[in-house]
This record gives sequence, structure tokens and C-alpha cells, in this order.
Amino acid sequence: MKTKRLRWPGWLTVLIIAVGGLIVLGVAHDDGLYKNPIMKITAVKTISSDKLTDQYQNADRAVTQQLTGVITNGQYRGKRVSVTNTYNVSQANSQQYRRSQRVFLTVHSTNHKFVATISDLKRDTSMAMTVWLVLSLLVGLMQFGGLMAFTSVLANGALFWVAVRWNAHTQGALVLTIFGGLAILFTAMTLSIVIGLNKQMLMTFLTTVVGTALAVLIAVVVFQLTNRKGVYFESMQYVTQLPLPLFLAEAMLGSLGAVMDEATDIIASLMALKEERPDISAHQIFRSGREIGGEIMGPLVNVLFFIFVADTLPMAILFLKNANSWGYTFNMTMSLGVIQSLISGIGIVLTVPIACWITSSLMGGLPRWIQFRR
Repeated sequence: MKTKRLRWPGWLTVLIIAVGGLIVLGVAHDDGLYKNPIMKITAVKTISSDKLTDQYQNADRAVTQQLTGVITNGQYRGKRVSVTNTYNVSQANSQQYRRSQRVFLTVHSTNHKFVATISDLKRDTSMAMTVWLVLSLLVGLMQFGGLMAFTSVLANGALFWVAVRWNAHTQGALVLTIFGGLAILFTAMTLSIVIGLNKQMLMTFLTTVVGTALAVLIAVVVFQLTNRKGVYFESMQYVTQLPLPLFLAEAMLGSLGAVMDEATDIIASLMALKEERPDISAHQIFRSGREIGGEIMGPLVNVLFFIFVADTLPMAILFLKNANSWGYTFNMTMSLGVIQSLISGIGIVLTVPIACWITSSLMGGLPRWIQFRR
């Protein structure tokens, strides 16, 4: 029986995009909502440019700018200010500023002398614009489904914020409990919003939870058997709590998205197949799901690898440019990412038989035997 789709009027898409555009316009002129002084840069002048070379023959250039602008909020509103800013061309730990940008100022006013320095760049307009573009594309292309996907992201973001605050309050003592529960809530909320409360949601939820849990459990067993040799937790900089539970929580959340994506694709395809062929047997459902999973496993694993490479590449280049060996660079910047990718890969592989078994069980009855050959 086909589900009746809600009609999505075109004017609603236009309304959502228009309201989002107005919000972006408001964010671009929200300086009065901030307590710290904000300066709009009206002129930029380069004062000096000096070549820099370190002991490893890495070349860079230090540029000093004179920035002139006007303060747009607070008690100094309308005051013209001139400040200097020095940045490196590589911009590894400094920032180049341009005309029309807005920056936060730190004001030091002593003995009736006004002195200001730049503390940071005002980035809320860029963020609002990016969010608006994402929402516009989702609503414009996917209509109601896109709006629900965006809503699930906002809901998951709120849950993640609560979990991080709770973890900080407990000093990391319950990190696995907190983020394990968060993973279940993530899955249930996302699938409920995007798919709805139906049999497909139930099967996808069970597959995602079981696949992710098994992947993390296998990682724990391997860590115990190998006594965590070759795992460099010291590369987790600035961590002030036990690194292993935090790493497992990170790996669990990292694999959750890939497992959920794969489970959704497999189960949705099998349900469509069952709708087209109501007489299909449980064994045929299982075999069809295995073939679908085999087609999407490779791309998913590669997506995780590319995300891992993109995340670690800047730090790896920095280590190598400072005369560190490939081995040390890998251990300090890539080893934990590789382990996380392997854990996620295990979850992706296990998801295929789990999704096939759950779907064939709930839609076609338990098969007497499962044939793994074609």
C-alpha cells in the first residue's frame, strides 16, 4: 500500500527562502547586539612586508597592515579608529583583514588615550549565509523531505550541545554512557523525523544501533588483546580526561553516520522491492540486500577515508615541514584517524548482513538458511 505524500505548495518554498534571506540580512547588521566594540574596515594599507626563514628553511612573509575603520556599536559608535595588524602570508596562526570586513576590538582607554587592538573577525554573517544556502537547496530540491533533514540536524545539534555540557559537568566520568545514549537518541530522532514512525524506521534503527555497537565492541576486544600497542593517545592534544573512553565515544559517533546511511539505503531499497514484488521470499530479500550492500560499501569506506585525509592533511604537512619523520608524523597526526576509519569500516561491513537479516525477518519471515554465495 503506497503512502500518500503531502502536497508541498511552491509558495511555501519561496517563503522559507525569503525569510532565510531576511534573517541573513539582519545578521549582517546585528552589531548592536554585541557588547564588544565592532569596527567596520573602510581602508587597508600595507606598511611593511618582511621575508621570514626558520631553521628548516621554511619561507614565509610577515606583512603589517594599517586598518582604518569606524566603530558601529556601543559607546564608541561612530568613532574612527586606526589599528595595526601583522600576519603571515601562510596565515597559519594569524589573519589577514580586508576592506568591508567587521572585526571585534579590545579597547584600552587610559589617561584619556584611546588604544584599540583587534581580537577576532566577526564571522556570523558568513555562517548565516552558509546555513541559508544549505536550507534553500534542501527545500528547493527536496521540499518537505529537505526541511525535515534540516530540522533533524538542528535537533541533533541541540542534543550534542547538552551531551558535551553534561560530560564537562561530570569531568568525563560518564563519557561512554553519555555519548552511547546520545548515539541512540541521534538515531531515533533522525530516523523519526526523516522517515517517520513506521516499520522502515524500526528496521533502520535496529540495524544502525546493532551495527555501531558491534563495531565498537570489536574495537574494545582488540584493544584488550593487544594491550593498545601502537595506539598513540598522546596525539589527542589538550585532553584532560581518560583518553580511551573519549576515543571510543568519538569512534562511535564517527561510525554512526556511515552505518545509518548504509542501513537506510539498503532497507529503503528492499522495501521498494517488496512493494513491487509482494511474493518475494525472505531468502531473495536477503540476497538482494547483500548485493545492494556490496555496491555501496566501497564508496562509503572511501568517503570516510577522504574525510580522514582532509582532517589530518594540514597538521601532517606542518609536522613534515618541521623536519619530522614520516613515521613520527603518522603516529602523531594520522594513527588515531586510521583506527577510527577501520572501526567505521567494520561497522559498514557488518551492517550489510544485519540489515538483510532484520529486513528479511520482519518482511518475509526468517529464512531457513542464508546462502552467502551467488
